[in-house]
Amino acid sequence: MLDISDLHVEVGGTEKLHDINLHIGEGETHILMGPNGSGKSTLLKAIMGFGGYTITSGSIVFRGTDITRMPIHERAHLGIGMMFQHPPAISGLKLGKLLAATSHHGNEALEALAQTVNMEKFLTRDTNVGFSGGEIKRSEVLQLKVQQPDFLMLDEPESGVDLENMSLMGKEIANLLEKDVHIVNRRRSGLIITHTGYILDYLEADQGHVMINGQIRCHGNPREILRVVKEKGYGECLRCKQM
Repeated sequence: MLDISDLHVEVGGTEKLHDINLHIGEGETHILMGPNGSGKSTLLKAIMGFGGYTITSGSIVFRGTDITRMPIHERAHLGIGMMFQHPPAISGLKLGKLLAATSHHGNEALEALAQTVNMEKFLTRDTNVGFSGGEIKRSEVLQLKVQQPDFLMLDEPESGVDLENMSLMGKEIANLLEKDVHIVNRRRSGLIITHTGYILDYLEADQGHVMINGQIRCHGNPREILRVVKEKGYGECLRCKQM
């Protein structure tokens, strides 16, 4: 699904990511952890093709197509979708209009999808304007349900979400990632940034990674990595790598 080789990324003339190598297979879900400011969100934005995130060397290949220099809208058309950690509020753009612009469904289908995440009353409101933290994240999940991307990138889906909203979102994210389908037949993959690990209460992940200072420093079982980090901190990942 996704192959990243020796990726280096600059933001504002400063290198933020270096020597990034990552392989995510068809149907796999990977978890990315790391301290604040370590470059996790930068990696997702570089994969998505955001402006200001300059790839100075290396490559990003999505399903056999080199997308390293491809504009963001073409990556979306290929099947890459992203949930933001802090999505923008867009005055003057109704959520329903935004969904319709990215959907092949009719209005009735959009309303039915909105009902699955309790967002049907928000379709006539400006996108994310005045939304609570949970409502914003449900809006993001709804946009992914409409887009139906094959590769989902989720930037801290638990951030600012209460337990009730987390339960709903966790189940919907698991559905988006086809966790009810055997991995042999699963066609969607995901890369999820988490600090708390709560998302693992709702879905199984195949691989975990830790990013420190702009570099992926270790790989392994995501639950085991989370346990070690909770007990000993990210410094243990550095010590382990140096042994």
